[in-house]
Amino acid sequence: MKCQFIFVDCGLPAGRPRRIAAGHALAFLIASGCTLQALGQTASEPAGERSLSPVVVTVTHGVEQSAFDAPASVDVIDASTIQNAGPEVNLSEVLVRVPGVVAQNRQNYAQDIQISSRGFGARSTFGVRGLRLYADGIPASFPDGQGQVSNFDLASASRIEVLRGPFSVLYGNSSGGVISLFTADGGPQTIADISTTWGSNGVQRTGVKLSGTEGAAQYNISAAKFSTDGYREHSAATRENFNGKLKYTVSDDTHWTFVLNNVNMPGVQDPLGLTRAEMLANPRQATPSAYTFNTRKSVSQLQGGIVFDQRLGAGQSFQITTYYGTRSTEQFQSIPVATQRPLTQPGGVIDLSSRYRGLDARWIDKSRLLGKPLTLTAGVSTDQLSQARLGFQNFVGTTLGVQGALRRDELDTVNAFDQYVQGQWEVAERWSVSAGLRHSRVSFGSQDHYIVAGNGDDSGSVSYQATTPALGVVFHVTDALNLYASAGRGFETPTLNELAYRADGGTGLNFDLHSATSRQWEVGMKTEFMSNWRLNAAYFRANTANETVVLSNFGGRSTYQNAGMTQRDGVEAALSGHWGKGWSTYLAATYLNATYGSSFLTCVAAPCTTPNTLIAAGNRIPGIPRASLFGELAWQHQAWGLETALEWRHVGKIYVDDRNSDAASQVSLINLRASLTQKLGHWAVREFVRVDNLTNRNYSGSVIVNESTSRFFEPAPGRNWLAGLGAAYTF
Repeated sequence: MKCQFIFVDCGLPAGRPRRIAAGHALAFLIASGCTLQALGQTASEPAGERSLSPVVVTVTHGVEQSAFDAPASVDVIDASTIQNAGPEVNLSEVLVRVPGVVAQNRQNYAQDIQISSRGFGARSTFGVRGLRLYADGIPASFPDGQGQVSNFDLASASRIEVLRGPFSVLYGNSSGGVISLFTADGGPQTIADISTTWGSNGVQRTGVKLSGTEGAAQYNISAAKFSTDGYREHSAATRENFNGKLKYTVSDDTHWTFVLNNVNMPGVQDPLGLTRAEMLANPRQATPSAYTFNTRKSVSQLQGGIVFDQRLGAGQSFQITTYYGTRSTEQFQSIPVATQRPLTQPGGVIDLSSRYRGLDARWIDKSRLLGKPLTLTAGVSTDQLSQARLGFQNFVGTTLGVQGALRRDELDTVNAFDQYVQGQWEVAERWSVSAGLRHSRVSFGSQDHYIVAGNGDDSGSVSYQATTPALGVVFHVTDALNLYASAGRGFETPTLNELAYRADGGTGLNFDLHSATSRQWEVGMKTEFMSNWRLNAAYFRANTANETVVLSNFGGRSTYQNAGMTQRDGVEAALSGHWGKGWSTYLAATYLNATYGSSFLTCVAAPCTTPNTLIAAGNRIPGIPRASLFGELAWQHQAWGLETALEWRHVGKIYVDDRNSDAASQVSLINLRASLTQKLGHWAVREFVRVDNLTNRNYSGSVIVNESTSRFFEPAPGRNWLAGLGAAYTF
């Protein structure tokens, strides 16, 4: 579904270009669970002769908004950039372009990619946590803060929007940043599209799309199948995706949007991590225990959503979003047999059946205060997750890697209820103020159904709540220069996965964990400092109290505790411009210093009944590079339909654990891509090729943070290639 922003006319003087105020967008984008659509600050300026003047996009009812005027760091990746970045399978293909964001392809489809925003989310060992994820306005994050992006359909996306910094906190729990994907609307023409991609390591993807308009309905339907043998041994994967969007216009005032998507990933192999010695000896190997227990994961998800938009007149409107989904996961782990034998141990097979649903209702009022435009948004949202968690031994007798005896049976629930209000006021011709307040309550409950002699009832519950404010100010120095400052306070509950195991070895949830709280602020500049050249830069800082950190990690089980303070501060910048004659440049750079602000104790070796190893204040938070850069030099010759680019990516050293005992070395990579498009009557045909890691560097593409057996490293491919062919027919 398409988020529909409704703003007021700012009433600017005739001598100044008309500009929708920053906070109008920000107030509503945060309320609506979406980041604003704008190409003003862009991570995706393609080659060619496009103007870099503040670009606006038209949303419903002809209202325009630019990221140039927002008191926040917002980037948009457009459809052409998504298409050029790779096989349109992993979000990491395009997020490398966004400053402040680190997205690592783990080469392991059993664990999803790693994403962090300004250091938030870096400790996740699988999936995405600490960030809010949305696909067409539907949350891809559960209310506990754990999310995944396997259902993101890149092939049918019109754009991906990334919000960072203090205003992210107004999304509620675990909103260290926000990533939203939007499916393109159908029409006005009917277009059928088929594409195929193949490449190194048995990569193959075939996709079909159909989009168009039929009367008052716009539709966009996409389906794809992806498969790979994997760069590493025992890492083969298959993923099937379907995504459908139908937008129905009843009248100029009334709109319905329906979204349905599905993802199926059967028996995806998990090669596990390697030690440094194993990686140096043979980076393509899998851990021996991956074969012993045939480690693998199967996922199936189906979800649907409805958005109803109604304009009431007199400057008022409301929007209601509702969704429902199911997700099942079965994962075979490499837990040693001896570790699983006690009745208090949950086994080596995890079987999760999740049902989730939610509703968000918001009201928007456009008026004036002291003669200046004022927009107020107020609403409520509720999200529920019901997760049946089963645990089985991963052996039967002497046969390993098969489902054995039951060792865990519980029903876990998470309920979130939020209330929010945001506003923006155009205080003066060159000043605007945005503010918001959100109250969140997140409740966890567990009903234990596995009660036997030696394993008692571990049922229980815990609740967390917080009020998260944000404030931002923009000073429009000139029409080509904006200065802004913003601040906010956020919170982050533990996820069900972090609550799943107790330090005493029991199978119940760890109800001793507290939520973490953060205080963030940033100052920034957005400027078009010369014709067709734009620079956006920001300095940011975030201090977090009660950070959730690892307490122990043995036998494949991680338990967690709350530490003291952590500190994240840094600088990010994006520069884009045109040289003329088809040449263009894009550069994104981030420097991030993320450290523990206070010492704490942890366990690093079994047995360990009391934490006994000091993690010193000043240690770097693992999983976060200090420096990351992306650069692109592109050339386009429109007469030939040719586009080519040389990409450069640098990722700094990444520590693997809280002790900073080892690290993945820094690496610089060079990629080359080219595409050719021909238009033949009703047909448009496109061929493309790209070569990644052109210089054939050996490196670890990601790390498994705090892995208990020192198998921290997940090697990335050397030189690899990708080629594709697509054909679209316009009826």
